[in-house]
Amino acid sequence: MKQQCHLAVIWFSWLVYAAGAAAALWFHNWFFAAAWVILVPVAEWQYIRRFPAVSGVTGYGSVADAPATVHEPPMPHEQVTLYTALGRPFCPLIEHRLEHLHASLDFSLEKIDVTLRPDLLVAKGIRTVPAVEVRGQIRTGLMTTEQLAELILAEVGTPAFAQR
Repeated sequence: MKQQCHLAVIWFSWLVYAAGAAAALWFHNWFFAAAWVILVPVAEWQYIRRFPAVSGVTGYGSVADAPATVHEPPMPHEQVTLYTALGRPFCPLIEHRLEHLHASLDFSLEKIDVTLRPDLLVAKGIRTVPAVEVRGQIRTGLMTTEQLAELILAEVGTPAFAQR
């Protein structure tokens, strides 16, 4: 299973969240509405924090990282764009790995949260997050630090840009 989150799932989860709160308010169940509005985001936050430990049980497989060893000379300054969405477990993993790489490679990292701006992804033909864009080439899904370094250091037209 590819380790990524489809935009439709993101929108559906937000729809369920809003519908649950609206239903509780419609039936004048103030306690349930308050609990729903508070506990659902807390549960989501806990799920994301503990995701590396439970990813195998939830069917996503291991999210273990393969560290990068950078032996190449510094490249000219690259622009790396990370497209993320709120509440998705793979996005913080990729963000952390890119920030770790930033210490050894010369690139600027732009993070774009597309939770409320899906048009940014649709215009580029992206349907899943996390997505990483380097020199106009886009890769989606969870990648190891080694794969991210390979993507950033690769020349356009090399195998590092093949979709995986």
